[in-house]
Amino acid sequence: MRNLRSPMARWRAGCPMAAHDALPAPLRLWLKEAALPWSAVSARRVWEREVRRSGVEGALRRLAEVEAATLARERGRGGEI
Repeated sequence: MRNLRSPMARWRAGCPMAAHDALPAPLRLWLKEAALPWSAVSARRVWEREVRRSGVEGALRRLAEVEAATLARERGRGGEI
């Protein structure tokens, strides 16, 4: 039970599923088809910034670009995705 008192035990606050369920519907649909596992926090961060800049379609496009860049970077390192 010592590990429950460690700082890492408090690392993730809240319920990850509730955070995912609170995301906008278009974002949840995009995440369903995403190649990488996105956290609700990181997806929401990109989503909100890009929706302000260029609307929903622009945000979906930017999410795809970010994901493609991450996949390319991992492939370049020889990582398996």
